[in-house]
Formats: sequence, structure tokens, C-alpha cells
Amino acid sequence: MPKIPRRYAHFLFGVIQSGLTAAVASAVASYEFLVDGDFVAHWLVSWLTSWALMVPIVLVAAPAIRWVSVSLTARDDGDP
Repeated sequence: MPKIPRRYAHFLFGVIQSGLTAAVASAVASYEFLVDGDFVAHWLVSWLTSWALMVPIVLVAAPAIRWVSVSLTARDDGDP
């Protein structure tokens, strides 16, 4: 299987992270459909919609979040 070049790791991380976050959030929001037997169909539509919205948000916000995180923390002794 061909690998993605490392320079795109930020984008791959964003896609995976937003997909997982959207999956959990849409499962929680779709829980009420479990009794009716419509959970999977409702969850899948909710997940795909929320993932499509979250990918660009995560990719744009991640550098700012990383900057804020670094700004609010102290360097460890072993950091370069």
C-alpha cells in the first residue's frame, strides 16, 4: 500500500481526528433512534454531514490551537 508523504501528516491527522469526533458526537445525538431501529441510518447521515463540516474547521483551527497550547505551557528541560 502506498504511503502518504509525511508533509501531509497534519491533514491526515485532521481528517482522522474530525472523523472520530464526528462519529462519537453523532452517535450520542442519534441514541434516541436506537429504540425505533433507525439508529444506523440516522447515525450514518449525521456522521457524514458533521464530518464534512468538521474537516475544514479542524484543518484551519489546528494551527491556532497548537499555537495557543504552546503559548500557555512551559518548555520541558529536554525540549530543543
